[in-house]
Amino acid sequence: MKKLVLLLLILVSGISFAQNDAKRVSQYNLENKIAIQGYDPVGYFNQGKAIKGKKEISVSYQGVIYNFSSNENKNAFLKNPSKYEPQYGGWCAYAMGSANEKVEINPETFKIVDGKLFLFYNAYFNNTLKSWNKDESNLKTQADNNWKKIYK
Repeated sequence: MKKLVLLLLILVSGISFAQNDAKRVSQYNLENKIAIQGYDPVGYFNQGKAIKGKKEISVSYQGVIYNFSSNENKNAFLKNPSKYEPQYGGWCAYAMGSANEKVEINPETFKIVDGKLFLFYNAYFNNTLKSWNKDESNLKTQADNNWKKIYK
């Protein structure tokens, strides 16, 4: 009987994890399940710049694939993925805060705030990082609230 209950718990847990992975994949800004257009999430922190990752050095974390520029960055990510994942599923932080919209990003336009990675749209003479900087505190609070509603 105990084995049956344990088996049932394992099965239910596996289904729950699979559903969470599917939800992440459906809500995150991904291209073929790859986050940040293939850029290395650790590079923003450790090298202070956007660095294109290599598909040969990648990790799938909860259904989302991250590419890395080095094995050192990959290992750092594996130790603490939540530290390096972009906020709001990798969508533009400004658009999430100002309009509750999922807007594409330019992976080379970013900011680290309170140890978290924020990405921004930057094209056609519209760099939303500049707008974000004018009212960062309010926009961040609103973006946090909006993302919670989207990613329930």
